[in-house]
Amino acid sequence: MTNEQLKLENQLCFRLYSAARLTMGAYHPYLDPLGITYPQYLVLLVLWEQDKQPVCDIGKRLMLDTNTMTPLLQRMEKAGLITRTRGKEDTRQRIVSLTKQGKALYEQAQTIPESMTKAVMASEEELKQILQMIPLLDKLIEELKKLVESQKSKEINKY
Repeated sequence: MTNEQLKLENQLCFRLYSAARLTMGAYHPYLDPLGITYPQYLVLLVLWEQDKQPVCDIGKRLMLDTNTMTPLLQRMEKAGLITRTRGKEDTRQRIVSLTKQGKALYEQAQTIPESMTKAVMASEEELKQILQMIPLLDKLIEELKKLVESQKSKEINKY
């Protein structure tokens, strides 16, 4: 019973899954001193680019559902990193803003990307190769998003 396609070593999905898990784990030594988790770091990255954003916009950027965003943002608010206020035009909307403490973490996080790069890349050539993969990974992500949305749509239409 050996179908080559069903061997673990031939699965792209396993490599992506492993890389994602290991990436999050590798960030711990850099994020723990800041008192934040990897998902919180991602939210901060979005807000450091542009402060005062609706929850739904942050969720779209991070490809996270509201069910995931709400507890994540609640923990960040409790930690004093962000505030959530009602939208002015649409009071159902929640606007997420950085606090002074959330803004201060920006300075402390400055060295994280370079430190991570140095920790995992043996050479400049390897870094270039990884960076060249970004457009292909972006395309893969986009196609997977379409597939998942299509599958969700089919599930909804079943009922």
